[in-house]
Amino acid sequence: MNCSGAISSIIICIFLSAINAPVPALAADGSMENLLPARGCAQGWVLKDKVALFDKDTLFDHINGEAELYFPYGFDMLATATYMNRNNPELWIVADVYRMASPLDAFGIYSNYRRADAASAAAGAEGFVSSSQLMFYQDRYFVRLQITGATSLGEDIFLACAKSVSEKLPINAWPAGELEALKIPDIVPKTERYIAKSLLGYAFFRRGIIADAALAGERAQVFLVPEDSISAAKEAFDQYRFYLKAEGKNMQLQEGRDYATMTAIDPLYGGVLVKRSGRYIIGAIRLKEPSAAAKLIEQLRERLGDGMS
Repeated sequence: MNCSGAISSIIICIFLSAINAPVPALAADGSMENLLPARGCAQGWVLKDKVALFDKDTLFDHINGEAELYFPYGFDMLATATYMNRNNPELWIVADVYRMASPLDAFGIYSNYRRADAASAAAGAEGFVSSSQLMFYQDRYFVRLQITGATSLGEDIFLACAKSVSEKLPINAWPAGELEALKIPDIVPKTERYIAKSLLGYAFFRRGIIADAALAGERAQVFLVPEDSISAAKEAFDQYRFYLKAEGKNMQLQEGRDYATMTAIDPLYGGVLVKRSGRYIIGAIRLKEPSAAAKLIEQLRERLGDGMS
């Protein structure tokens, strides 16, 4: 449209330019703002300032020094709010809601903070609480609540705040099948971790889950590498095999049409037993006797069920 001439034409052009102007990325994602309670997160705790949003480019401004941890897990947006105690304005709860790529990625971030001795919290898919913070994950969201202005806060207040946030998040998706497969007696509870990049520090294991295991009175670790296809799993397994052949000791290999099993001494992790089956690689490390993990690995293979193909 030609914007010269009549005043009415100029006004129309200004209006059209305004509505067609690019909208800032943060303002465009109002849904994240709505994930935090607008009035308060618990009785006596009110919203201090409006909800702030951070994306990949600005996350460093909020958690400088930790931001890099979130990126491999598909982080794309953070909503944060501060809730002030009505009776003590210097006492705050900072509530952060991180949106990750998937429920498994949200669990991955959560599992980086959780410890095996952490007190469980009835929040989201899983949560834990201490005197100074509460964390949980739900669907593709990781939630972190922290007290500031004091060193501790009552667990009931944290739980009330967590519940008010949880109610605004999507209903829990089913946990990843790989996490469910690890719920067996030999796996030490609350030690499962999802590593989104280079499991065990090996680039050929692009991602995977690791957990502590109690085998015949000794502490070991099991790991699970989910690949996108059978061929991708075979390639990763073969790369580990070539590495162990060159750097490890006592390598033995058994191969069948649809599986391969390998034992060796890994230079970094001691005795290992690794099995490729379907699109998964299942293994155990830090073993005095690799064969001691055979039963556990077979149990995991069976529990993965249809996911093997």
